[in-house]
Amino acid sequence: MSIITPKQGTLADIASHRLAHSIVTGELAQGQKLNEAELAERFGMGRGPLREALRHLEGIHLVKRIPNAGARVVVLDYKTRSDLYAIREALEGMACRLAATQMTPEEIEQLSRLLDTHEKQIQQQGNGGCYGQSEGNLDFHYQIVLGSRNEMLMRILGSEQYQLLRMCRFQTSRNAQRTSPALQQHRHIVEALAQRDGELAEMLMRRHIQGAWRSIIESQYKEEA
Repeated sequence: MSIITPKQGTLADIASHRLAHSIVTGELAQGQKLNEAELAERFGMGRGPLREALRHLEGIHLVKRIPNAGARVVVLDYKTRSDLYAIREALEGMACRLAATQMTPEEIEQLSRLLDTHEKQIQQQGNGGCYGQSEGNLDFHYQIVLGSRNEMLMRILGSEQYQLLRMCRFQTSRNAQRTSPALQQHRHIVEALAQRDGELAEMLMRRHIQGAWRSIIESQYKEEA
């Protein structure tokens, strides 16, 4: 899994987490050139750990190294995002169907409590808030993928494509109009899991992700208008 907590592991691990967070949230813009000296000063660490972190982020597709041009933040164009969401809808829908029979009652209850935490965080922001989720244990979608107990799904959705999907999801989380519907959709998914209705859980997850994709398209049209 490509989930690294800020204080976990080596200096390179810490650098990877900081850089990944900056990329996912847009603090480092898509297509931005990554200057090792500037980043080392910015994050207060040596060039060695930073260079290792950049290699790791290249491996999980957040950074792209261009010959004779150096490393840059990946650019998620329309085609890339469209492909990602097509894969996400199919595979997260499958994960949800499997999770309906594989997750324990305690795990499903933990999901429900997680959503209670998300709701409180949204309310504290006021004005509709945004629905951004942290990594790992605080990520609703990630927990369902783990609950599928399917190693291949966990590898694809929890490692290879996880941070790219978080980049896309961060964009939709900024849309305050989607905050309340997204949270309610999550609660309906948990209800289907609790009922052990895999078919319904998959359908609800697919609809949820389709709605997220529509939100991305609509926001793009607004930017171009």
